[in-house]
Amino acid sequence: MTTNNLTRFGRLMNASHISLEFDYEVTGIVLDTLVHTAWKQPGVLGARMTGAGFGGCAIALVENDAIASFKENVGAKYREITGFNASFYITEIGAGPRELH
Repeated sequence: MTTNNLTRFGRLMNASHISLEFDYEVTGIVLDTLVHTAWKQPGVLGARMTGAGFGGCAIALVENDAIASFKENVGAKYREITGFNASFYITEIGAGPRELH
């Protein structure tokens, strides 16, 4: 992140999810649906599960102009596979930790 190489960071996110899915087996259909569908969307640099696993949250690094279609496409596939509606929270990359004065 310090070099602003978001493409590489996205690849590392993907690799992390693959490890969590296959090496540790802590993901499951709910998280894998979110992440695997995210990987197929235009404008997605990376995605992985986050939190404790076994159903919960995923995070995706998505280009700004692809957010609307991402939400629509991932939400529809998630609903189709799981029967649940997905919630999306849009955030931005910040400056990171720093001393507050």
